Amino acid sequence: MKKYVCSVCGWEYDEAAGYPDGNIAPGTKFEDLPADFECPLCGVGKDEFEEAEA
Repeated sequence: MKKYVCSVCGWEYDEAAGYPDGNIAPGTKFEDLPADFECPLCGVGKDEFEEAEA
């Protein structure tokens, strides 16, 4: 499982943890997030996220 970071504000999406507050189950891969997924902190789209370095 990978982590992805918002390049605008730094919020991190962890595939292993999901995003329960957004009804996204643990284990949900980033590419499987809805196309209209937005950063919960700053509101930018998926295209503004980058894979986090390990």
